[in-house]
Amino acid sequence: MTERQYRERERQRRKKKAVKRRRARRKRLLLIGCMGVVLAGAVVLALVAAGKWPASGKNGSLPIAGGVRETAEAQHMWTELPRIGVLCSVCPAGGEWSSYAADNRCASAPAGSYLTAMKAALQSQPEELTGTLKYSVNLSGSGWLDWTENSGESGDSGGDAALEAIRMRLTGDLANYYDILYCVLQNDEWTEWVKNGEEAGASGVGLHVDGVRASVVRKKPGEASWAGEIDPTQPMVAITYDDGPSGTVTPKILDKLEACGGHATFFMVRQQAENRTELIQRMISLGCEPANHTYEHTAMKNLEAPELIAQVERTNQLVVEACGVTPVLMRPVGGNETDAGLAAVGSIGMSAILWSIDTLDWKTRDASSTIQKVRDSVKDGDIILMHDLYDATAEASMTIIDELVARGYQLVTVSELSAYRGGLKPGVSYTKFAP
Repeated sequence: MTERQYRERERQRRKKKAVKRRRARRKRLLLIGCMGVVLAGAVVLALVAAGKWPASGKNGSLPIAGGVRETAEAQHMWTELPRIGVLCSVCPAGGEWSSYAADNRCASAPAGSYLTAMKAALQSQPEELTGTLKYSVNLSGSGWLDWTENSGESGDSGGDAALEAIRMRLTGDLANYYDILYCVLQNDEWTEWVKNGEEAGASGVGLHVDGVRASVVRKKPGEASWAGEIDPTQPMVAITYDDGPSGTVTPKILDKLEACGGHATFFMVRQQAENRTELIQRMISLGCEPANHTYEHTAMKNLEAPELIAQVERTNQLVVEACGVTPVLMRPVGGNETDAGLAAVGSIGMSAILWSIDTLDWKTRDASSTIQKVRDSVKDGDIILMHDLYDATAEASMTIIDELVARGYQLVTVSELSAYRGGLKPGVSYTKFAP
């Protein structure tokens, strides 16, 4: 499935649901509006009777009524608004356009290179909400370019002038209900997150942008916006699964994650992934992260750089064809990494992910042992390794997920875990992201 076919399928799916959704939302908003008016009137009368609020505002209006109603509606709208994603693609100097990276994922140039252009598009935008995503880049020697939108190129993919900074913003109804957050990889570090038209990166000082990361989030009244709607002030862990997806085990894990609103990262191999596109699509729909475990489950040390790159790119292509977005993470088979292998992975703009808790579920095939390993060891920032091939792992996951949530952990993807903890760089391996 090409990116264009994927977007067209998404558009048709949204169109079929749009009419039904609009009708239901109008009814709900009408009810909330009426309740807000009643509540506002009651509050005003009570305050006036107590002498704690003036009987009228300017021109005799009731100053509190609109605020109470708007707050009630805003709180309701946040819970009802669907999640929207932003897809980013980048072009490095002398290279080709990358496939689209999903919301809150790193779209990076190969290690040692820099970006000359970028493009972005919204994913799953409700048809009843007007507006679009616009973005602009500061191109070395040219300054800020005009705003573009809808997968249009910003920059110069055919030249060698570097991007120095970027800006992104939403328009129309989208700007009322959502924020767009973004940051860039510059001077070997990810910048702080900015939002809604602010400048990410430093222009005019001789630095270039090497990666882009963006996330569309729902505005929540009275609270800060965080990329991926993940609160970086709260503890989080990343559960990861290798060697799947399995037609029997993975659906059980996805069911559990959906029930608790959690996310996980799935490092997939060819023989499991190529005939299970519906599971990959479901991962994406639930906010999970598809990742790469090579094409033939071959150890990094047994592959020359061109062979390793070929295996990783073939699995990436399987995922792109299934869901329209590309993995940005790979896991070396057996955790055995080499300097040459990491350099090869970095040359295609990807990072390597290891783990801090190895459950050994593949060896014990015992749910109790797997549960105890996590229970005794887990800490904020850990990456947990399991395999979505075994019934015992599915059984263990049910308890592990419940216990982690009960302890107050946010269940996030590896990319989400890295978002506020230093980020990811091409060609570098990571075992955890401690606070």
